Amino acid sequence: MADSKGGLTIVIPCFNEEVSIKVFLPEVMKLASRNNWEVIVTNDGSTDSSATALEQLEKEYSCLKIITHNVNKGYGAALKSGILMSNTEFTATMDADGQHYPEDIVSLFAVRNETNADMVIGSRKDAKAGGAYRSFGKWIIRNLSTALADTGIYDINSGMKLFRTDTAKKMLSLCPDTMAFSNIIALTFAAQKNLVLEHPIGVRERTSGKSTININTAFDTILEILNIVMLFNPIRIFLPIALIFFFAGLLWGIPIMIAGRGVSVGAGLMMLTGVMIFLLGLIAEQLSHIRKSRL
Repeated sequence: MADSKGGLTIVIPCFNEEVSIKVFLPEVMKLASRNNWEVIVTNDGSTDSSATALEQLEKEYSCLKIITHNVNKGYGAALKSGILMSNTEFTATMDADGQHYPEDIVSLFAVRNETNADMVIGSRKDAKAGGAYRSFGKWIIRNLSTALADTGIYDINSGMKLFRTDTAKKMLSLCPDTMAFSNIIALTFAAQKNLVLEHPIGVRERTSGKSTININTAFDTILEILNIVMLFNPIRIFLPIALIFFFAGLLWGIPIMIAGRGVSVGAGLMMLTGVMIFLLGLIAEQLSHIRKSRL
């Protein structure tokens, strides 16, 4: 693709979305053609007729580029391939299931240009969350991210994001190949002191198929969040644990001392454990600063 400084590339991961490709992707192509944008779709090892549908669209629209994975590598891996292929200044990501309104990218791009933000996330705050089960999972992930990373981002796992391409490429090695990619790319941007904003977008029903998000996805996301916090700000994990041990030992030992029974060995051990965890946290924090300086 030709270099388009200041332009935009839309990256879409696709796995078994043949119906959506025929209905939804033409909307994206028309929007991209009107704005002189580029579109990259990663066919992530689809086993249906997605490849055939994509090839037909590629013949119709010159702005479309297709990347093919011979096997299913994962949502994050598909996005990584597309972002690495992008050579415009900005890149936007969106899902292939038809739930996003392509026109919302125009709004995100306008916000980015007005604020000079490094990333703008399409927030689905007022949209339906897809049931109580998924709402609860998103609530856990959102609050965990806020507590550990202090991002203040409401919809951190939104699939629609717009960001600086060069900044994202530097951070791809830190991001997983799984569904947790959306969360971690936002956390890495925020952790590196980039300006991350949110802007409301609309959400509609899926064009076809069903979501692959499940309990394993939630656990994987939580683990990836813990990993990225350990990389950028480990003291946020070590300090609370250290304080819990120290004050638990203190509360255990004080009544025993007041009763005149001496110093409790168990209480002393818990307090010492708290101090040791805190010191380990300081060491991890220093290592984190060294790692960040090399990014």
